[in-house]
Amino acid sequence: MSISAQMRPALEAGMEAALPRVRLFAMRRHASSPRAMAPASARSSQSRKGRRAVAIPAPGTALLLIDVINDLAFKGSEGLVRQAELMADRLAKLKRRAAAAGVPTIYINDNFGQWRSDFRQTVAHCTSRSSPGRRVSKRLRPTARDYFVLKPKHSGFFDTTLDTLLEALRIRRVILAGIAGNICVLFTANDAYMRDLRIFAPADCIVSNTPAENDHALRQIGTVLKGNVAVSTRLTFRGSAGSPRKRSAK
Repeated sequence: MSISAQMRPALEAGMEAALPRVRLFAMRRHASSPRAMAPASARSSQSRKGRRAVAIPAPGTALLLIDVINDLAFKGSEGLVRQAELMADRLAKLKRRAAAAGVPTIYINDNFGQWRSDFRQTVAHCTSRSSPGRRVSKRLRPTARDYFVLKPKHSGFFDTTLDTLLEALRIRRVILAGIAGNICVLFTANDAYMRDLRIFAPADCIVSNTPAENDHALRQIGTVLKGNVAVSTRLTFRGSAGSPRKRSAK
């Protein structure tokens, strides 16, 4: 339906009169938003807080590396292999810093259905030239100081000696990292939470088949499990863990 020539001037005049009120409403709405109301210094402080170091007491903390010794030999693994190779460099640096602070590293690994193999054979298999995950496994190859727990299922706690080992080391906080974030890392985090362990899960040291799946897992860990998902470069270690016998039981 067309607007007659006689009605058009009146409508245009009404719209012009209404525009100042619309602009005023928009300005008031913006001014009342939390970000607009916050002073510039407060917004700057919030930004700095996002980059602030996360200090973790070294005594009572353990680094849990989940399925990082992995052949990644399955159909369509190319994308995950690329992600894992980048992650391995970041995780290797975190592991070195943890070791320097006396924080023990515990490898929690699948045995890929090879029930007659031991961890040495698993490492040899995963670092062989035929293994798609060989670069990750070589980068994160365990040392003689590290611990190893073989897991038959997704969680590092289910039907394993992990509970006993953590108790012997007097661990109250765990840093979880590895593959895959939405499966074995998340399942292990769930069980750690059920045991009242404080959880740290550096977002740049966990990968899944897709970024969306990884983001979902990190959200679950951060919200439901009350975990800290700050990236590894923000994690610092306070104090020296020393030997397991000298650690505080608090």
